[in-house]
Amino acid sequence: MAEVSNQLHQRVCDPDNPDKLSTQFPFIITKLTVHPIQLQTRMKSFFFSVATLLTISASYGQTWTADKSHAKVGFTVTHLMLTDVDGNFKNYDAKITSSKPDLSDAVVELTADVNSINTENDRRDTHLKSPDFFDAAKYPTLTFKSTSFKKVEGKKYKMTGDLTMHGVTKPVTLDAVLTGPVTMDSPRGKQEKAGLKLTGTIKRSDFGVGSSSVAVVSDEVELKASGEFAKQQDVATAEKK
Repeated sequence: MAEVSNQLHQRVCDPDNPDKLSTQFPFIITKLTVHPIQLQTRMKSFFFSVATLLTISASYGQTWTADKSHAKVGFTVTHLMLTDVDGNFKNYDAKITSSKPDLSDAVVELTADVNSINTENDRRDTHLKSPDFFDAAKYPTLTFKSTSFKKVEGKKYKMTGDLTMHGVTKPVTLDAVLTGPVTMDSPRGKQEKAGLKLTGTIKRSDFGVGSSSVAVVSDEVELKASGEFAKQQDVATAEKK
């Protein structure tokens, strides 16, 4: 091996033997040299691959944000097994991410501020935020992220996702109705919008929320959320006009 190395060194350094290297060590020349045309082809292939990846990434990153003036995140419980009491969260964020124009592979994410709970009764709201129920000081945020969005028929879908509340995460399944997307004219230009309605039922005991008897407050809680969603790129474009 040392002898071969010495011979190679002599031929590389010897200006009188420039051709002997290629004849005696052709495999080395093959490794060390690239024809200009080959290099150009490889570079084109590289940049095409990068552009393809960027296009796929941009497509998958299609985000739709909630229009909070036309949206609501609410719930209903039964009081004394007699009447329904409605509530909602005033402060929340919601968005849809999808790689398909029809949102058929939508991923829905929701974050709500527990301290913004509102049942139109200050005393009751304060009690709900206390350690007796949500313990908002310790668990100030409620989150949901879908893991599956499957079409049933027409506008109807089944959505499964992870709901985190009171420090507990559980899978939940919701009924979803997706309307749109549609392109609409507005004073600021054209915008793509979609409507999403979610309904379902959970048990508060599964999340350790409240120890009150079910005779006072039902264990079952009906979830109700709905809203308009606007394609983020369209919103940004409209705001510039």
